[in-house]
Amino acid sequence: MTTDRPAPTPDTPSGAAGGTDTDARSLGRVTIATLIAAASGYLVLLLAARHLGAIGYGVFAVFWAAYGLVTGAQNGQLQETTRAVRATSDGTVRSRPILVNVGIGVGLAALVAATSPLWSGEVFTDERWLSVALLAVGVASFAVYAHLCGALSGMLSWSSFAVLLSVDALIRLAGAVIAVAAGLGTTAFLIITVIGSVSWCLLLLGSSAARRAVGVGGDVPPRRLTANTLTAMAAAAASAVLVMGFPVLINLTANLRGTPDADEARLIGALILAVTLTRAPLLVPLNSFQGVLISRFVDRRDRRIAALIAPLGIVGVIGGVGIVAAWAVGPWLLRSIFGADFDLDGYVVALLTAGATCLALLTVTGAAAIAAGAHRWYAAGWWVATLVAVGMLLIPADVEVRTCVALVVGPLVGLGVHVVGVLRRPAA
Repeated sequence: MTTDRPAPTPDTPSGAAGGTDTDARSLGRVTIATLIAAASGYLVLLLAARHLGAIGYGVFAVFWAAYGLVTGAQNGQLQETTRAVRATSDGTVRSRPILVNVGIGVGLAALVAATSPLWSGEVFTDERWLSVALLAVGVASFAVYAHLCGALSGMLSWSSFAVLLSVDALIRLAGAVIAVAAGLGTTAFLIITVIGSVSWCLLLLGSSAARRAVGVGGDVPPRRLTANTLTAMAAAAASAVLVMGFPVLINLTANLRGTPDADEARLIGALILAVTLTRAPLLVPLNSFQGVLISRFVDRRDRRIAALIAPLGIVGVIGGVGIVAAWAVGPWLLRSIFGADFDLDGYVVALLTAGATCLALLTVTGAAAIAAGAHRWYAAGWWVATLVAVGMLLIPADVEVRTCVALVVGPLVGLGVHVVGVLRRPAA
């Protein structure tokens, strides 16, 4: 499946010569894999909407969101595994991250199953117990997937990482195409949601680098690795709330002021769509490059601020170009593609793009905090950003002003927390 150069074994340094895969071609594969993953996700949603109809799609979309929220928190496993594996470049192995990650995955699956009587009836209106079972199995499998992503990133085995990312997305897309062609219903799409996470099974069969990544070592003892991973997951949960759950926050805070009238409801719908569209160009690829960023920052942990300048600058420049473009053509694109109901002023679309840029900058500083071992500062930055954003949504102003201010101010405050945490950590 892949032809990576030799990767480090569990008993050799992760950064050893010959165990890396860092040329431009390999990182280009990660970029292509990111685009495949993003396009596949959108196509699955499109196929589901057209095939299932509004009612069936509603059932599927709720489960898709629930699975995304939990696995969004599990991205903390990927982040800490990347840091722990990359930091063993001195050859010191104190733990096996696979054991910690599998333990967390099984524990999370058991928690989902045990607590499901308390919440599943409110969340899953149809296919309730199948949804609970699939969610439990899915998060357990995703723990292994997250481990492999993190281990391969820490080993700088980007070709295998790119294959894993692509296969995960393409399995779901292939399943959706088969379900539509065979006339299958909602149940099939629920299974499709979680089935991609078994891509690690296929990778283990075809990649020797992936098989070595299963047992690769970490730089801290198991207890500390577990604590670090859980802290990273807590931060990733805040990230999932701020990124994936922000449309829900807009609705909730708007409803606190009373039921919106027809004009405000239309405006809220347009804002939610615009928030989603303005984020995708920056956040989708950046999230896939988390392992790349963390590995970079670990390798440069003696000059952390200098290492931050380049990625922050790149994100800032791309975001700046996006802000100008959003102001100039954003409203026209929204009206032309989605209809006259999705009408927003140019400054609103530009500020939403600025908010997406601030979230991207927060993601970069978060990777630096993880790499520096400042896990509590990392979690604090994301939670502070989320709480400040919620607070900004409650200020006395129009909904578009509240939304734009929340998306800019919240992440910038969280970014400041991350930078303080990075500066306070002594260089290893």
